[in-house]
Amino acid sequence: MVKKSLMYVNLCLIFWCVSCQSEKKEKAEAATFNVTSPLVKDTLIDKEYVAQIRSINHIELRAQEKGYIQSIYVDEGQAVKKGQLLFKIMPNLYESDVNRAKAEAKYAEIEYQNTKNLSDKNIVAPQEMAMAKARYDKARAELASTDTHLKFTEIRAPFSGIVGKLHVRKGSLVDDGELITELSDNSKMWVYFNVPEAEYLDQMEDHKNEPLHVRLKMANGKEFSQQGVVETIESDFDNETGNIAYRATFLNPNGLLRYGETGNILITAPYPHAVMIPQKATFEELEKKYVYVITKDNKVKAREIKVAAELPHIYVVASGLGKDDRILLDGLRLVQENQKISSRYQKPEKVMSNLDLYAE
Repeated sequence: MVKKSLMYVNLCLIFWCVSCQSEKKEKAEAATFNVTSPLVKDTLIDKEYVAQIRSINHIELRAQEKGYIQSIYVDEGQAVKKGQLLFKIMPNLYESDVNRAKAEAKYAEIEYQNTKNLSDKNIVAPQEMAMAKARYDKARAELASTDTHLKFTEIRAPFSGIVGKLHVRKGSLVDDGELITELSDNSKMWVYFNVPEAEYLDQMEDHKNEPLHVRLKMANGKEFSQQGVVETIESDFDNETGNIAYRATFLNPNGLLRYGETGNILITAPYPHAVMIPQKATFEELEKKYVYVITKDNKVKAREIKVAAELPHIYVVASGLGKDDRILLDGLRLVQENQKISSRYQKPEKVMSNLDLYAE
């Protein structure tokens, strides 16, 4: 009895599914669907390249002498001027060395002058005069050396820029060569990105006698206010990736860009005779894009397409469609493969005008 009941339920479900599919097909056949054709038109396309943003000058500031940090005159992220005092290492030991070297240099000078006076009177031999001169020169050299070491206890900005993270605190003992902070000159920024070989050849052809201007899309999706110029292209292609590295320079008057940021470089390229369709006329299966093409006898056929570029609401098709093909514009979920439908044709110019198309 239970088995018969289950069989009855299963049969009801099958009939209900078939009935729903038939009803859906009948509704689809009864409906009139909008179809259109690709729009073939010259346009401009923005090519995007992942970019790394670097300061035009970014260095590490390291201690040149061993000692305790006596004073810190700046804070992290502070803008400083060239020559400004940033840190001071306790100078006592080095001041003592300078004072001792001064005394030795003074003694050597007096000895040299006395020997010179005697030499002028032919009282001492020339060799003794030469030895006195050598001792005096050595003492002056040692004074200059100790004075240099004393100056190294003051760490000054070698150029105007922004102070990075402080790796020491007041009272810290630092060794010769130990990292103290970083300094970045962000007045200009270098933006590095890689370009495939084919696109490199096209760009060189399009910009033979003029610089290549680029734009920068920042991490928040907004475009940076300044345009950049490609000033350097590396000499060699990467054999593994087939790319070549570009470096674009951007003025950074408001200091918005910082070392280590990321973004995307935008290069506007002409695209003649672009085959364009609305994005809403496509669907995806297994990461492939398809459209429904309407045959001469009004049957629906799925066809795979390759997308060359993407514009707002629009795909530029690289292959898979011709300008005379008719494609289903809406109702993609209401039709099935090989289904015969009733269609209403809309001119592609009218369709595209409602999609905010930016083309030339």
